[in-house]
Order: sequence, then structure tokens, then C-alpha cells
Amino acid sequence: MNSKWRQFLFRTLLFLTAEICLTPLGLDDLADYSEFLFERNGNVLSC
Repeated sequence: MNSKWRQFLFRTLLFLTAEICLTPLGLDDLADYSEFLFERNGNVLSC
């Protein structure tokens, strides 16, 4: 359980840092896209 929390915290801090750094440059869409790619691999839709 501790490992999942560490991974969650790491990803959250990574994306937050990317958003803060890229927003003033006008490149925050790049950070949003990378977040989409990471989340797309983890989600499975059930029909």
C-alpha cells in the first residue's frame, strides 16, 4: 500500500511541476497531453 501512495505522490508532483513550469511558456498543453497518455494506459472501459 505504501508503494502505491509513493507512486501517486510522485506522479502528482511531477505533473504539478510540469504545469507550473510550462504554463508561463504557453506549453501547458504538453503537460496535459502527457497526463492523458499516462492515464489512458491505466483505465479500462467496461461495456
